Amino acid sequence: MKRPAPDAVAVCDRFHHAIELIGRRWTGAVIFILLRSRRRFADLRAGIPDITDRMLSDRLRELEQEGVLERIVTPETPVRIEYALTRKGRALASAFQAIGDWAHKWDEPANSGRSGKSKRVR
Repeated sequence: MKRPAPDAVAVCDRFHHAIELIGRRWTGAVIFILLRSRRRFADLRAGIPDITDRMLSDRLRELEQEGVLERIVTPETPVRIEYALTRKGRALASAFQAIGDWAHKWDEPANSGRSGKSKRVR
């Protein structure tokens, strides 16, 4: 059985789980939108280009199972369903702000090449 080298660095299980969760395709966009306010499914879909209904449903279900967001059902006619971040989800705000700051400083927009400047959106 191989033993790790004395100077080997292991990834923390909690960090790995968290980064895999928020790093899934579309998950960051869902959280980004919900950091502003609760939204209905159609609002989320409209705010995330190219996402399919099925993928959005999958991401919402995953985030709900992880306790990052909650599904709020308002019994009216028709039934109103909204999604909102939980306290756990809102705790991601500073991490998303840091990622946004980093992206605006270092990341080039995909369609601008090297010469374009991106607009800062908050």
